[in-house]
Amino acid sequence: MGLAAVVAATAILGLQGCSSGVLDPAGPVALGNKTVLTNALIIMLGIVVPTILATLLFAWWFRAGNARATYRPDFTYSGKVELLVWSVPALVIIFLAGLTWTSSHALAPEKPLASRVRPLPVQVIALDWKWLFIYPEQGIATVNRLVVPVGTPINFRITSGTVMNSFFVPQLGSQIYAMSGMDSKLHLQADRLGRFRGLSAHYSGNDFADMTFFVDAVPPAAFQRWVAGQRGQGAVLDGPAFLRLAQSDSAARPTGYRGVMPGLYDRVVANHGVPVREVALHGREPKH
Repeated sequence: MGLAAVVAATAILGLQGCSSGVLDPAGPVALGNKTVLTNALIIMLGIVVPTILATLLFAWWFRAGNARATYRPDFTYSGKVELLVWSVPALVIIFLAGLTWTSSHALAPEKPLASRVRPLPVQVIALDWKWLFIYPEQGIATVNRLVVPVGTPINFRITSGTVMNSFFVPQLGSQIYAMSGMDSKLHLQADRLGRFRGLSAHYSGNDFADMTFFVDAVPPAAFQRWVAGQRGQGAVLDGPAFLRLAQSDSAARPTGYRGVMPGLYDRVVANHGVPVREVALHGREPKH
């Protein structure tokens, strides 16, 4: 087997674990993340590949049987070698710094996506060990399942009703932390139909491994039908219902609510440090 075949086989094996992940983007943010990773890899290979080749070349040239190689036991310094050794890594660092700077601003989580389509607001509350999604404009909510129209920017507001978690849909884009009392912003979009896996990327307790959800990207018309169907079934997410959901300390099956207590998300954010029982039962108004 040739060297090229070995390298190709190794790359394929390494990428198998990345299927349906960050290297299989389904939205503009995820595509931008993949581009950053690819560009950074290419830039760093500018050092790695020549270094490997130089090591092999030096080992071959200065082998014991090569009479043409010059033996210089007193060699200690060369300005040209020092210039090469330090300038190339410096240039790589400069390129990587510029790439990081520009991409971090272009892909900032709080930066809205450019689109002619009106964004869909979604509020996310991390609980033990489940995800609650609230659609404020539609007046419905779901647990561990997020349905979005394809090609529509999703404006997320993300917080936690418990310990710190990390909201992450690898195929759609950047992860962001969900923390109690914090109102994080994240803008994502699905550019193709499909089901994408979401997860918590931060350890948060016993059932952390089961704290997953699915994002279903459907046509806009199908999304409207799903909303209409959701409004006609399920319970209302009022104070007692939220309390039961929050107190349940295990992963939950995907379920839905046909109505949501007004201002629930803002109350969870504003009552930072206050037990969920008080948020749910007393319904404190947001603090300003």
